[in-house]
Amino acid sequence: MYAAEHEGQHLTFGVSGKLIMNALVMYDHQTDTLWSHFTGDAVEGQFKGDKLQILPALHTTWGQWVELHPDTVALDKFGYGSRDGYTTYYDSAQTGIISETNEDDRLAPKTLVAAISIGDEHKAYSVGHLREHPVVNDTFAGVPLLVVYHAGSATSAIFEREVDGTLLEFTVVPGAEWEDAPLVVDQEGTTWHGLSGMGLEGPRAGEELRRMQTHYSFWFAWKDWRPGTELWRPEG
Repeated sequence: MYAAEHEGQHLTFGVSGKLIMNALVMYDHQTDTLWSHFTGDAVEGQFKGDKLQILPALHTTWGQWVELHPDTVALDKFGYGSRDGYTTYYDSAQTGIISETNEDDRLAPKTLVAAISIGDEHKAYSVGHLREHPVVNDTFAGVPLLVVYHAGSATSAIFEREVDGTLLEFTVVPGAEWEDAPLVVDQEGTTWHGLSGMGLEGPRAGEELRRMQTHYSFWFAWKDWRPGTELWRPEG
């Protein structure tokens, strides 16, 4: 998700019909600049070399989102909210029109990953691994991270786990959910909402973990755009 404001202009976007490494290329109606939807980079036109501002987003189900944000207003221009036209694509082995750019067989091409970039470093967490390990305490590019996965809504969220100079270690609260989301607890005894990062009970109740900008993607797309990505694997 990107901010539509750029260089003092409110831009509106359309589909150019072009692809870069199997990723859609957008254009803005105001300047006809071409933008990569995968990275937000302007690749041709007036703003070439610029980058759209990335906004935090959560890839989840409508039910999960409404639980988190009950006052949400939804845009459904064509009444398509109840169906997904890409179901057959998800179930197929097809990756895209263009062959893969960067061969990397550490995961199957259509494996879903929750990925993060910090500076010029990149890391991916396979959804298959996260199903088995729904709470991960990790450190990447010098930043302590908490990765949470909720199988019921196929939702992943990544937070910074250092709060006010204290490095927190998290475990899942077995069988416990609040508003259909997992609960995690730290070593100080605070219970946190696993998808919003809000402290619910304990010494840090009312505090909020810092959400990290993440990307939910197929492995074949992520590793083409981010070659050399570090891949998290469970220990042992």
